[in-house]
Amino acid sequence: MPPAMGSHNAPAMQGSNSQLPTVEEISAGGVVVDQHGTGLRVAIIARINRGGRLEWCLPKGHPEGVENYAEAAVREIEEETGIAGDILAPLGSIDYWFTVSGHRVHKTVHHFLLRATGGELTIDNDPDHEAVDVAWVPLSELALKLSFPNERRITDLAQDLLPEYF
Repeated sequence: MPPAMGSHNAPAMQGSNSQLPTVEEISAGGVVVDQHGTGLRVAIIARINRGGRLEWCLPKGHPEGVENYAEAAVREIEEETGIAGDILAPLGSIDYWFTVSGHRVHKTVHHFLLRATGGELTIDNDPDHEAVDVAWVPLSELALKLSFPNERRITDLAQDLLPEYF
């Protein structure tokens, strides 16, 4: 699997943040691609972040039970978008830090490239009701729609691999 993207050591914290407990979180998700007409499109979701802002992002979520990252990515993408998919390739991982509810979170997200195999766009099957909207976005417009630079870098990696599969 490619190395973590955007990973870095957390800066030295000043004041009260340096005393906050740290929690590790792991998620898996990715870029699910569908051939549509003469082009490719990607399913993305909108969610309200922990700070209350709307973000368009790649679908992802936490592994359950004994799931590996790939299994979790397939399940989470289908739950959050309604689209089933088969994994084509790993895309690496990203990690980042944020502070919420009195603790610091170090989150690592493992991403995969998937080919859509069926389903219909819907957020109705999201058990956590984190997704508030879902959309197919043409590959050419994806970088403009995604909220986070680290996810745009993941989709750039996916685009580099797409000629092998589509």
